Amino acid sequence: MKCSENAEYWQVSMKALHQPSLHHIYISQGHDYWGRRGEGRLQNGIIECGEVECVAGKGLRGDRYFDYRENFKGQVTFFDLRVVEEIRERFKLPKLPASVFRRNLVVSGADLRAWKGEVFTFQGIQFEGTQECKPCHWMDRVIEDGAEDFLKSDFRGGLRARILTDGNLRTDA
Repeated sequence: MKCSENAEYWQVSMKALHQPSLHHIYISQGHDYWGRRGEGRLQNGIIECGEVECVAGKGLRGDRYFDYRENFKGQVTFFDLRVVEEIRERFKLPKLPASVFRRNLVVSGADLRAWKGEVFTFQGIQFEGTQECKPCHWMDRVIEDGAEDFLKSDFRGGLRARILTDGNLRTDA
């Protein structure tokens, strides 16, 4: 084996050791945030799945944003498990469920900021990171005052992405 082949082998091997993990998959058939001023909560729950179908150009089958509109930037959202843990600690809510953030995929071991503006592969499916998933006032209402501001800093709100290839995502056991 040549030195260059050896170096390439080790790069591929090291990448395999540092693959991001998928901890939770969430979908919802409708929005659940409080509407415009004076409107109440919409009461569309969220469903945790062990597996979900990704459809290129459309989104996650069964989710409220599936086939929402052509070229939609938020066909899927990624959220860092580390941020869930930071929120639990900061606001002293150790049992706060990751579903409260209403992001589709809760992952660890991924630098979501680095995926913004890039085409990347996750569990064999290609995505394009389109933009930060900025939090709204919803976070203050379902967590605690100050959660929205905390999530606005340091790319903590997550990543919105387009799905470029079909496939199924599964949570890691």
